[in-house]
Amino acid sequence: MKLLYELPDEVDCLIKQIIKTRPVLYCVPADLDYSGTYIDGWLVITSFHMVYVVNGRLIEQISISEGKDYKSSVMVGNGMLEGTINGSAKLIVRYTMEHAERYTHIAAALNQLSVAKEPAVKSLEYDNRCPECNRMYPAGTRACPACSGTLFVFKRLFSIVKPHGILLIAAIILFWAVTGIQLFIPYLYRRFIDDCLIPGRTDVLLIVVYVGGIAACNLLIMFISIIRDRFMIKAGNRISRDLRHMVYEKIQMLSLSYLDNKKTGELMNRVTGDTERIRNFIQTQSVMTINQVFSLIGISIVLFLSNWRLAILILIPAPFVLFLSTSLRHRIRRMYHQQWRSMDKTNSLLRDILSGIRVVKAFGQEQKEVNRFKTASRELTDITIRNEKAWNTIFPSLGFIMGLGNFLLLYFGSNMVLDQQMKVGELIQFTQYAGMVYGPLNWMGFIPRWLAEAFTSTERVFQIIQEKIDIKDKNDAVISKINGRISFKNVTFGYRNYEPVLKDITIDINPGEMIGLVGRSGAGKSTLINLIMRLYDVDDGNLTIDGVDIKDMSQDDLRTQIGVVLQETFLFSGTILENIKYSKPAATFDDVIRAAKIANAHNFILNFPYGYDTKVGEKGLTLSGGERQRIAIARAILHDPRILILDEATASLDTETEQQIQEALGRLIEGRTTIAIAHRLSTLKNAGRLFVIEQGGLAESGTHEELLKKKGIYYDLIMAQRQMARLR
Repeated sequence: MKLLYELPDEVDCLIKQIIKTRPVLYCVPADLDYSGTYIDGWLVITSFHMVYVVNGRLIEQISISEGKDYKSSVMVGNGMLEGTINGSAKLIVRYTMEHAERYTHIAAALNQLSVAKEPAVKSLEYDNRCPECNRMYPAGTRACPACSGTLFVFKRLFSIVKPHGILLIAAIILFWAVTGIQLFIPYLYRRFIDDCLIPGRTDVLLIVVYVGGIAACNLLIMFISIIRDRFMIKAGNRISRDLRHMVYEKIQMLSLSYLDNKKTGELMNRVTGDTERIRNFIQTQSVMTINQVFSLIGISIVLFLSNWRLAILILIPAPFVLFLSTSLRHRIRRMYHQQWRSMDKTNSLLRDILSGIRVVKAFGQEQKEVNRFKTASRELTDITIRNEKAWNTIFPSLGFIMGLGNFLLLYFGSNMVLDQQMKVGELIQFTQYAGMVYGPLNWMGFIPRWLAEAFTSTERVFQIIQEKIDIKDKNDAVISKINGRISFKNVTFGYRNYEPVLKDITIDINPGEMIGLVGRSGAGKSTLINLIMRLYDVDDGNLTIDGVDIKDMSQDDLRTQIGVVLQETFLFSGTILENIKYSKPAATFDDVIRAAKIANAHNFILNFPYGYDTKVGEKGLTLSGGERQRIAIARAILHDPRILILDEATASLDTETEQQIQEALGRLIEGRTTIAIAHRLSTLKNAGRLFVIEQGGLAESGTHEELLKKKGIYYDLIMAQRQMARLR
């Protein structure tokens, strides 16, 4: 994030007069005044002072040490930097949402400077903007769609094609061979007509030679075309495979913060639909276009060598067609961008409806969902019809313009035959060559649409492939066995930097200790365990395991030593055995049975006709909630983790089963660091300590009895649950 902007000359001179020789640490835009009007404002920060300048005039100079509790507050469409100055709350500057994340870092730096600490916040030289057009980059990428011209996209396509270049080059050579044979056939027709179809002359052998030659040429074209198509199919499908692998592998590597903001249907469309369109373009359209271009050049040379006057007549419409195709290219590209956005929306909606079909039926909302899908489908249909209408108006018009040269050829060529300036065979040969010219020209009429489809799909695919990975290992990542000591030191984190969910959390968890996280919904409990699994990185502070910063650890090594039972139990569409073994594919069947027994799942599994080979259905919907939960617990037990995380692990169990699971978990947690979250506070009775999270901060900590004696937040939660139990 860029926090040190270059000031305009006028403002720079003013700032130097004010701060003298002190170095500027941060300099950021403050583009709204106190009333919300757009201004040319700047906030300049040194080690000791903040200087607020608007339109080249000094508005205020504040001593940083006189303030505390600096914070960036987000309002509706704008934000404010506030602080407590000399004991009074003060609004320092206002800014647009464009700078909201920037001011979160500024507030953190000011709080460090206010207590004479060296600020840890650093300004990076780049910003999330294109230096050419100043537009914001798409989230996480460093490629600007507005500045990604044709050459840029072709480079991307070439990088995909390069590993399979030999197959494609071989296919192109075979295309040229077919073109050469096709150019020879009209010559045979000409000689056949002029030499054999002469009244009063019969030469059967010569007729057989010419007819046989024409047949042999067509047979050779067929065989070469078969070999060529096999090369193309092999190359095209390998390209499609590589693209799908690249996109899917990158999706697996991307952080949850990116995936949370993407719809599943949209991602699926990029893995399948977009990669298929790119494959089709590379396999068929691009290679055929190269062949058609060379065919057009070769045929044009033959035409000009045969009769340059008639050749000019044929090619007269070509420049107009090429000009119209080029001028319409950007419009066609925008048309298909809009169409595929609508397709993504429809696919995502369909997936949501089908995934939640039980909820839909439970609340009798079938007709509502039908209407929602109809609306989305109608929008897609309207856009598609509009696009196809436009295309099917443009293309026939271009085809007619290209055919004008043929009318001129027939008129002037016929006159030349009647005037005996040309033989009939020559006219037939010329006409066939002319027809071969119109093939490439007609083909080129489709190029704007194909380019629009391919370029749009390439942009969408590379938006994912080039997405920066937020959570990645260092080159010297630490690999070691975890003992289980977890330490949060002044940890602050927010899914959006300017909206922290956890604030200045400091917690120490000892190896082998079981702790419980307690708090109201949305307090930040699940966020805390997400940080331990390194699904996200902390924004400020340090999170260490066994004294090693979690950012220095290998992610694979870390996660193979953490077992998780999440609040939302997810089972894959497969057998019970496959789902339990998912955490440890090399486990034996005896290991699986042992884990299932500990999780109290073995008995109900044996009651199924196929036992451990029972299919669980999509997301495990053929099982009850409690059965799914116990299989998930068995999966975590089989993993044999050093750190065990239980996020509402017994939420779906009845009282009797819950008691059995609690006994099993009591055996499981021995020797492991265990972190448990539960809204039903009675399930945390085995926890050594409880941490109460309130509004993102650590509000209380201690044992069950200690917290009850405090009569604070934990006490209120216990009393509320007891009251609810009495009402039931």
